[in-house]
Amino acid sequence: MKEVKEILYTDSFRERYQRLPLIIQCKAEKQERIFLLNPFYPSLHTEKLEPKHLGIWSFRIDDQYRVAFKFLDVDRVIFLTVGTHDWVYRRIFF
Repeated sequence: MKEVKEILYTDSFRERYQRLPLIIQCKAEKQERIFLLNPFYPSLHTEKLEPKHLGIWSFRIDDQYRVAFKFLDVDRVIFLTVGTHDWVYRRIFF
């Protein structure tokens, strides 16, 4: 997989990100840097969510927090939302 050249952010993502604990924001920034180089780097645990036809993926910030995103094309993505595993996975029907 090629590296990601551009990440767009929904308003929902930005709002939720600002409410994350600072330690999680720091971890998210580290994971985002890894994601830019390789969105399928093993430590991200990137996976396509069900239902797969929606084309929504997630990657790990840590054991508890996830980022949901979509590929717009081969090197551009949009981050849809961020939060705890359970919260993100209940909201994949955007």
